[in-house]
Amino acid sequence: MNNPIIIAVDAMGGDDSPKKVIEGISLHSKSSSNINYKIFGNETLLSPLIEKYKLSNEIYSITHTDKIVEGEDTALSAAKRGKDTSLWLSIESLKNSEAHAVISAGNTGALFLISKLNLKMIENIDKPALSALWPSKKGMNIVLDLGANIECSSKNLIDFSIMGSALHKALFNNEIPKVALLNIGSEEIKGNAIIKDTYKILNEKQHPSFEFKGYIEGNNIMEGDVNVIVADGFTGNIALKTAEGTSNFIISELKKALSSSVIGKLSSLINYKNLRNFKDKLDPRLYNGAILLGLDKPVIKSHGSTDSIGFSNSLKVCEKIIKGNLIDQIKNNIK
Repeated sequence: MNNPIIIAVDAMGGDDSPKKVIEGISLHSKSSSNINYKIFGNETLLSPLIEKYKLSNEIYSITHTDKIVEGEDTALSAAKRGKDTSLWLSIESLKNSEAHAVISAGNTGALFLISKLNLKMIENIDKPALSALWPSKKGMNIVLDLGANIECSSKNLIDFSIMGSALHKALFNNEIPKVALLNIGSEEIKGNAIIKDTYKILNEKQHPSFEFKGYIEGNNIMEGDVNVIVADGFTGNIALKTAEGTSNFIISELKKALSSSVIGKLSSLINYKNLRNFKDKLDPRLYNGAILLGLDKPVIKSHGSTDSIGFSNSLKVCEKIIKGNLIDQIKNNIK
């Protein structure tokens, strides 16, 4: 039997934790095999939930701590809380090779800083980038950076292209990574000096690990003609938040329209399957699980406000990138 995949879990971060975390582990364990969960948090709170959701003793261990990083902490104050918070201990277990990846739904800034304090950067990568899955008409996109770096150089954007394509390959092994730079237009003359310089470098010397497709505008992200979209953290974060807000607005308005009258309710019954598929396509819980790329071990950020389904899906992302040898792929590509 192969050695199990071990995921270190900060059980105390994010809304409605640790309930959603333990329920998410329960959901994930039912659809995956040979996974062990190293759970960090308050055992007094965790034990009743573990019993409620019937986790097998064989798939988990608990490291008790009653100290946590609060959602309102700054990254620096979170680091100063000490090395016995659930977040720090979970990351430290990854550092010590006691786990293959770490996941938290807690404070994003704290996760970044404590990860950088404990883990090394991959050689030749200057800055980490936050990446996430984004649905398209033809499958799934990788989008990065989503907020880790407000300002980026051309080298950073090229590194993001290489790391993003490695992530796509790890998650979707049969697809060729196709990279584009998020810009205000598709013409070569559009954009600031940094993005134009990046375009020139990538266009003149195609990287062997991906196909470079030039620029992409925000309204074309979901077309699916490219599957790795690269931006600085400022631009990427605005694009992500805009897409999330638009998705929530569409779902909310559709619910109103289909429940406000007899005809609407009848229409929703007749078209239930199609409407369900439409809702699932826009459901952000299905794409939960952002990855901090650039560190020498996998760090996954689950959305703080997601529920157990979303957390379960972020655990699935952990599993896929471990099985897809993400870190080794980045190291090979960056050379």
